[in-house]
Amino acid sequence: MVDDQNNNTNSSSNEVILLTNGFKHQSVPKSYIQPLEKRPTNIPPSLHYSYNTKHQNNTTPIINFQDGSDEEFDRADIIRQIFDAIQEFGFFQLINHGINEEMMDEVMSLGKEFFEMPFEERSKLYCDSRQTPLRVASSVMYEAEEVHYWRDSLRHACHPLEEFINAWPSKPAKYREVVGPYCVKMRALALKLMELIAEGLGLKSNYFDDGDITGMQSMVVNHYPLCPDPSLTLGLPKHRDPNVITILTQDVSGLQVLKDDEWMNVEPLPHAFVVFLGLQMQVISNDKLRSADHRVLTNTTTARTTITTQMSCTMECTMGPAKELLDEINPAKYRHYKYQDFFESYMAASLDTDEALKHYKL
Repeated sequence: MVDDQNNNTNSSSNEVILLTNGFKHQSVPKSYIQPLEKRPTNIPPSLHYSYNTKHQNNTTPIINFQDGSDEEFDRADIIRQIFDAIQEFGFFQLINHGINEEMMDEVMSLGKEFFEMPFEERSKLYCDSRQTPLRVASSVMYEAEEVHYWRDSLRHACHPLEEFINAWPSKPAKYREVVGPYCVKMRALALKLMELIAEGLGLKSNYFDDGDITGMQSMVVNHYPLCPDPSLTLGLPKHRDPNVITILTQDVSGLQVLKDDEWMNVEPLPHAFVVFLGLQMQVISNDKLRSADHRVLTNTTTARTTITTQMSCTMECTMGPAKELLDEINPAKYRHYKYQDFFESYMAASLDTDEALKHYKL
């Protein structure tokens, strides 16, 4: 999932562009029809269309986190499972992670309820600036795109909570009350995962406790409305996340990961999290760990909402391979850079990861 968006309108900065505007599309507008080479070719039956794919029946990697309890935890085994999953698939699904299922359900319900509110209510939060801590937007980079993506989103900063929570939506009524504690627990889960990843890389377990490396935490509610023809559209394009780590929950199909040059479907598991490593983790690990290409398909029968937690560097943070991983046999593959420069390159490249990374490779 994309760490941030640039959602200017293509006419006036005062115009609100949202797919969920109260109008039900009977056909796909021309500006949302993807070029032939980008259109989905293996939409699963659950999205109304059925195509063959060699990964259709593959089981995605599932890691039992044993509630994250140190008493129950076999650290070495969990680390091995994480690294095996990342090296083969580029992601994993996490179960028994210690986040209360009722809390997860309530956060998902509030996210859906937000996008069911009247357009006039949601449009008050519409913003075309990436620099604001709260924004409702559409597609990815609306003004810069020739073709748009079938997605609306609500994004807000989460850390430190007391600094941002009063700027969050006041509707639905319980949004702040429920989502605030959820964000705190999600930060703890993300840091626990990164602690294990650090140990697996041979770094100090507190490597990611550095305030700059994980100084930004955001929550994104992605909403993909019903689409008249999923074979023509995408909810999100092929991309790798620019951040450190992304953790999302989903209850409707649509997420796909690229494996062995084929798109595989990541079907929802009840109360599981899907975990992606971002490009900054790839850089820190000096390519020992890889970020996975993924995309989102649309759906003709069911709207899809996901709740995404994103851990990222501060814009001023200097990034590069961890020096502890470098020697004469393993030289640095990336130069050091300021994260803001990388992020601007990433957005300018329209989420083309290889294009963005080439500026920083040695």
